[in-house]
Amino acid sequence: MAGSVESRLSELGITLPPVPPPLGNYVPYTIAGNLVFIAGQGAITEDGIKYAGRVGGDITLEDAQESARLCAVNLIAIVKAACGGDLERVVQCVKLGAFVHCESDFKDHPKVINGASDLLVAVFGDRGRHARFAVGAPSLPFGLSVEIDGVFEIG
Repeated sequence: MAGSVESRLSELGITLPPVPPPLGNYVPYTIAGNLVFIAGQGAITEDGIKYAGRVGGDITLEDAQESARLCAVNLIAIVKAACGGDLERVVQCVKLGAFVHCESDFKDHPKVINGASDLLVAVFGDRGRHARFAVGAPSLPFGLSVEIDGVFEIG
């Protein structure tokens, strides 16, 4: 994929937010060797929580996908900080772990998390392809509809 990660973000109309502050007694990321482990992220912007609620109930599939996309924007912002501001250091998005706050009969968890996966591939190209899990949860902190953590390899 031609162009830098920053130029692809710009083409997609994405301005990365500041690293979201932890909402508990933890850090946004830790580095072990060449791996960056990023704490779970929700669809939280400078304006607060977006798309709070239960998917398949008060949150539509489309809104849940946008929630997952915003989680990925926050993951990218954090991996950028872990890379000292240079996203070209990202070798690979290794894995995402995703929780969907949903009704008990909801079965489209993978479709929800495609909102994050699609963005990571659009931003990083093949370096954005990853393993993942997507499961339903009866609740998430602060009423988030989606929470996603990530593991990235950096150079």
